[in-house]
Amino acid sequence: MEEKIVLEICANSVDSALAAQQGGADRVELCDNLSEGGTTPSYATLAKTRELLHISLYALIRPRGGDFLYDDMEFDLIARDIGICKQLGYDGVVIGLLQADGRVDKKRTRWLTELAWPMGVTFHRAFDDSRDPMAALEDILEAGCERILTSGQRPTAPEGAALLGRLVNQAGHRIAVMAGSGIRVDNIASLVRQTRGREFHATAKVDRKSAMQHVGMLFSRGQKEASSQVTDAGLVRELRRQAEAARRDMDEEVV
Repeated sequence: MEEKIVLEICANSVDSALAAQQGGADRVELCDNLSEGGTTPSYATLAKTRELLHISLYALIRPRGGDFLYDDMEFDLIARDIGICKQLGYDGVVIGLLQADGRVDKKRTRWLTELAWPMGVTFHRAFDDSRDPMAALEDILEAGCERILTSGQRPTAPEGAALLGRLVNQAGHRIAVMAGSGIRVDNIASLVRQTRGREFHATAKVDRKSAMQHVGMLFSRGQKEASSQVTDAGLVRELRRQAEAARRDMDEEVV
């Protein structure tokens, strides 16, 4: 039986989330500070995005950049932000906690998944810093998460395709393995075939030039024109088209 491709877009703003929806994404992961690997969005951004989106919406809950070893104060912030997302009607949250030795912090992850219920929980790319990916998958499953976002412990998913394929095989239908990082229109079809995965995560972002006529020192950073990065609906549509075509080809080969 054909398994539907699930396309998640990592959106760094309300505008990007709306573009993802317009382009046909199945789900949005809302975050801030993509240059830091993503952090928790502001309350206003969380609230406004939930008001405007009708597709599945998850929020990244990460109080800071850097590693994934959190002290008690940071853990409390994570728990409080999960509570806020539940109050706002989010479909899920995205978290990731490790112990100092690189193993998954299964106990606190389990506590957070129970706090989040009935929302879903994705374990993010903290997985890619875990010491043993196969053991980490089982720990995350036991902690109650429904999904793992990973690049196969390499900088990008295409580079980590071999491990991603092994993880997809190990997971079976027990937990979703979602490939993310470096996924573009020109490589998603190959990644579908290599990993045999079903869920894929991309930013589909483009540069948007600033409308400012005067660009001062603080914003130019040596560039001739100030710009920001936003999700492009056209790229989202093309990502889906390429991924679904690859999946159909695979299913026809099986038949």
